[in-house]
Amino acid sequence: MRVFVEGVGLLGPGLRGWEAARRVLTGEERFCSASTVIGTSDLLPPAERRRTPVPVKLALAVGQEAFENAGRDAAATATVFTSSSGEGETLHHMCEALASAEREVSPTRFHNSVHNAAAGYWGIATRSREASTSLCAYDASFTAGLIEAATQVAAWGKPVALIAYDQPYPEPLHSARPLLASFGAALVLAPHATRRASATLELAVLQGDEKPTGMSDSGLEKLRLGAPAARALPLLEALARKTQGDVVLDFLTEARLRVTVSRC
Repeated sequence: MRVFVEGVGLLGPGLRGWEAARRVLTGEERFCSASTVIGTSDLLPPAERRRTPVPVKLALAVGQEAFENAGRDAAATATVFTSSSGEGETLHHMCEALASAEREVSPTRFHNSVHNAAAGYWGIATRSREASTSLCAYDASFTAGLIEAATQVAAWGKPVALIAYDQPYPEPLHSARPLLASFGAALVLAPHATRRASATLELAVLQGDEKPTGMSDSGLEKLRLGAPAARALPLLEALARKTQGDVVLDFLTEARLRVTVSRC
């Protein structure tokens, strides 16, 4: 499958937006890990803004940046949301409520607990009525989302946005499923080359256990391994460096995804 990258969004520890992250990924600036800074989207009405959970804010932030860089109308573009962890804090509070004597779950928390909550808030924020898919594939969530988004681009012949995000769980869930940091990445993918397109991606699923592409910087490699959405980092580095070649991404136990990156 072939798709064209029109816009990128990125937020992570020490990676404050795509433009700043590009300087780190190209080696112009040193990577210094710091808490991920997640603002509140100005796209949402005040009522929704107040009750938006942090993972949704993260998804909206990277999605908005990718669309701004692509120069596309988010309301007219289908989306694929992918997350390994979903909304862990809401799940934690619901478990606490169910373990209490009252067993009363907040309607707002229940509303936010579904895995497609980010897609719902995105629809409100952008007024989009386009199709939206929400996925989860454990550590392979980014790769599964990329395959799904590229498949939809190929099938429909229309642009699709991929939005991947993960937020660490609170304790005691964190001990069972530790995630290193909050991380989000978004790609606006198109079926044809446009003036906004910066790279071409050719996707192919490989059978076997070929070693995934890693990061040369030890801090970025630790981040790649510690947050499922950060498995996108080798691909993002290739896009930032504008290099041509293959990037191998983690996928299933005996399968990998090879992404051949070339300039438009």
